[in-house]
Amino acid sequence: MYQAQKPSRTEFVPVRHLQYHVRQWGEPDSTQPPLVLVHGWMDVSASWQFVVDAMRSARWIIAPDWRGFGLTRAPGPAPDSYWFPDYLADLDVLLDHYVGERAVDLVGHSMGGNVAMIYSGVRPQRIRRLVNLEGFGMPETRPAQAPGRYAQWIDEVKALHRGENGLKAYASVEGVAQRLMKTNPRLPRDKADWLAHQWAAPNAEGGWEILGDAGHKVVSAQLYRLDEALEIYRRISAPVLSVTASDDSLGQWWKGTFTLAQYQQRIEAVPQLRRAEVHDAGHMMHHDQPTELAGLMEDFLA
Repeated sequence: MYQAQKPSRTEFVPVRHLQYHVRQWGEPDSTQPPLVLVHGWMDVSASWQFVVDAMRSARWIIAPDWRGFGLTRAPGPAPDSYWFPDYLADLDVLLDHYVGERAVDLVGHSMGGNVAMIYSGVRPQRIRRLVNLEGFGMPETRPAQAPGRYAQWIDEVKALHRGENGLKAYASVEGVAQRLMKTNPRLPRDKADWLAHQWAAPNAEGGWEILGDAGHKVVSAQLYRLDEALEIYRRISAPVLSVTASDDSLGQWWKGTFTLAQYQQRIEAVPQLRRAEVHDAGHMMHHDQPTELAGLMEDFLA
């Protein structure tokens, strides 16, 4: 199994009626900005370990488990759906707790990249530099889709309460590792075994359950408004590094309804933009090529 070279420490922080699980590497340092890493959908903060291990310089790094992922869970029953603005408020409260008024370097992957982009336009004074790792946003929508979207949301919430949309449990942690390698064929077995212990936990029946609420699978009731997103992008004052992988994840997911070329056009709304590509990597680039990614991040953040 993979052995972490720079072990993290964890704690729970009260955030908006939740106990947020937060992982840290390094020690607070007044000479450089804190580095905040935010993970993607159905991922956990420990997923950054390979990149942290590959970093050349020491940094104080803060990485939360988003609400409903990892060990950040609501008291009592889990919510039956999640709302994107909550991630923005959660991040704001976490920064209040850890850094006060200091600006941070922010890195977000996938869903976390989307959060980082929107947050950086809403709170531009809090971000010194931003790295967006395939936080693409969503396909453009039209107002005419709203009635159907609300109906879909209602139907999916009801299905969740009927027990139809639960997350699959696995017979063993080895089964979790196999699932991770099936999803990402580039993931080697030693890293898959390590991640499986972070990504899932044993249940009372002796199986292993994914550390993510099934409510995350429920579609958003609200449409993705591209005009709003672009206006927020224009308000980002920090330099932004947009990193994509050599594999075209958007082409695989959306089958032409939302393309990498469209994303590249959108990101041009950012006033101070650089681009980079991680070679021989898919969407989980922080697992596939952690050394290359760490170098890109450190060079840009320096």
